[in-house]
Amino acid sequence: MIEPIIYLGIDWGARKIGLAIGDSQTKLALPYGRVDNWLAVEKIIKQEKVKQLVIGQPLDLIGRPAILQSGWRYFVDLAQASGLIVHLIDERLSTIAADKLINHQKAAADQDAIAAMLILQSFLDSYAAHH
Repeated sequence: MIEPIIYLGIDWGARKIGLAIGDSQTKLALPYGRVDNWLAVEKIIKQEKVKQLVIGQPLDLIGRPAILQSGWRYFVDLAQASGLIVHLIDERLSTIAADKLINHQKAAADQDAIAAMLILQSFLDSYAAHH
């Protein structure tokens, strides 16, 4: 039997990073939580045996790369330096969609993790379905 590929979905933010986890077998993304920095992400990568990263890429409404914060670019550089395969996925509207999925009374951590889940699920539905 082929070992499933474990994916970590990431919704990067300057103050908080939403995470989701999924795999190539179930093709389901689940909210994982929120961390503050790359070191915390690395710990989860090791703990969960993550093989590939799926990072939300900020694009403007017509699909061009948004004016990116240098923090996002630095985070992607760290991810790519990890040696893992890194996929950049359009994250437009993921936070808005996450907001609609959750009760507005819940903690912001839920929104971050759900935005990461939507990014990862989008990837699993398109890319992973063909591989």
